[in-house]
Order: sequence, then structure tokens, then C-alpha cells
Amino acid sequence: MSERKGPILIELDDTPVEGPAAAPPVPDLDMPAPTGRAMQTVATLAARKPSRLAQFFWASVTGLIGFTVSLAAWNYVTGLLASHPVLGWIATGLIGLVLLALTLIALREAASFFSLGKLDHLRRKAEAALATGDMSAASGVVDDLQTLYRHRAELRLGREELAARRGDVFDADALLHLAERTLLTPLDAAAKAEVEAAARQVATVTALVPLALADVFTALTANLRMIRRIAEIYGGRAGTLGAWRLTRAVITHLVATGMVAVGDDMLEPFIGGGLLGKLSRRFGEGLVNGALTARVGVAAMDVCRPMPFREGTRPSASSLVRRALSGLFDRKTEA
Repeated sequence: MSERKGPILIELDDTPVEGPAAAPPVPDLDMPAPTGRAMQTVATLAARKPSRLAQFFWASVTGLIGFTVSLAAWNYVTGLLASHPVLGWIATGLIGLVLLALTLIALREAASFFSLGKLDHLRRKAEAALATGDMSAASGVVDDLQTLYRHRAELRLGREELAARRGDVFDADALLHLAERTLLTPLDAAAKAEVEAAARQVATVTALVPLALADVFTALTANLRMIRRIAEIYGGRAGTLGAWRLTRAVITHLVATGMVAVGDDMLEPFIGGGLLGKLSRRFGEGLVNGALTARVGVAAMDVCRPMPFREGTRPSASSLVRRALSGLFDRKTEA
């Protein structure tokens, strides 16, 4: 048999070979839109008012524990003084130091409540001066602002400009506007930075950390720290109890006004319409929690600011979220 020379022809079927492009599209999963579960939980915890029965129970438990500890410490110290006087006096001194520390903590908390009350009182005076147009009332508000910020080094130039131009202003609205521009505008910028940082932190942890309750814990601590820092920026010293009370006031206001809800309308300006529903579940939850944190921050600025925002100067929660989360998207955002 002779060896066959030349090319070998292999007949193929006429059926075309299907590639990945010809594959049918993957159907969209019918997943519920993210709702910001972490921030919803934080809002529920902060806005919920304990019942009188619960308050009575915890007050009784606290009193019982305090009485038991005090009696045990008294018996321990008196017994130690009788058996070992030197050790007894050492224990007495240590207990005295603990009592001194508790007293200082109580005084600090009282000072924080007084400081926050002073900001609220100044805000009401400014609102009354704006409503009535009383020049003497507006001048009193400006005096209080200068006294409040007299030791703030970052406002030195603003104080000097206010002092130099104050004598040329004879209208209450113009005088308050001058005080707001020279003294409060730099503080507003610092408060916005705190809000953006908190929104970024809450969104990132919610999206990247899959641990149960980690997002709730992060949202709670980040919002408490943000509200406390905003109060300090505007001149208030918020202690632990004061910060918690302020947080409750802010979130209660948001819940009452129906603002603890975010949808595509708020996130559309920087991620595009309809994209929220196509994101992964945790990533979408992170965006919504960050947006809700920004709303809490804006409400905290409203509460802590010693003067109300003028028309058109109140910061927008959507713009704060856009700047805080701009690094997560390729789309350019406004400065």
C-alpha cells in the first residue's frame, strides 16, 4: 500500500461553534434593596425611650449594688483598721481616691450638660434676634460668640476681622451674617470633615466586615464619636452622658421627621440611577448606612451650632456622602 501524500481534509459540521458571547444573560436575582439595617438598629436603640417600670427597676438595682458595695467596703476597712491599722489606712486612702475620681467625673458630666445648654440658649437668642431684627439683641449674640471663641487659635483672624468691621454694620441681619461668616464658617468646615469621616468609616466597615453585629457596633460608636466631636467643634464639652443624650435628641428628631430612610434618590447623584439595586448586598448596605450617618451628622450640626443656618448655607447630606464615598467609584464628583 503506497503512502498517501498531500493535505488531509477533515469535514466539519455546518453548526457554528458558540462562544461566551452567545451564552444567555445571567438573570438578575430578586434581592431586596438595602435598607441600612445597622443605622436603623442604632436609630431604634437611641430613640427608644425606656419605660417607667424599666427605669424603676434599674434604679433599684443600681441602688442595691451601691449599698452592698459601700457596706462591704465599710466592713472591710473597719475590720482592717482593727487588725492591721497601717493597711487599713492605706485602704481608706485608696477608697478616698476612688470617691474623688467619681466626684470629678460627676462634675465633668455636669459641666458638659451646662456647656451644651449654653449653646442651645445662644441659638435661641440668635433665632429671636433674626426674627425681630433687634440690633441690640444681635449685638448681644455677637458678644456671646466672641466670648465663647475667645481662646480658639484657629479663629483669631476671624475675631480680628469681626472686631474691625463690626462698627460699620448697623443692621441686625447683616451683623449676624458677618459673625457667621467670620466665626462659624471655619467651624462648619471642620464639622463637615467629621461627618464625612464617620460616613466613610461606617460604609467601609459595613461593606467589608462580614462579622455579625460589627456594622451595628461600628455605626453606634462612629455616630456617638461624630456627634461628640461636632459639639466640641462648636464650643460644647460633651461628656459620656451628655453625648448620649445629645445623640438621642438628634436621632429622635430624625425618626420623628421620617428622615431615617435612604433610597436611590439620595445615592443616585454619585452612583447613578438604579445602580444601588445591582450592587452586592453588603456593599449596598454600606452605602445606605454611610448616607444615614451623614444625615445624622447634618442634624447634629443643626442642634450644636450656636446660630441657625441661613437660607442656602445648610450643608446637604447627599453632597457630604458624595465627597465621603467618592473614592469608591470611578465617576468624578464635584469638589
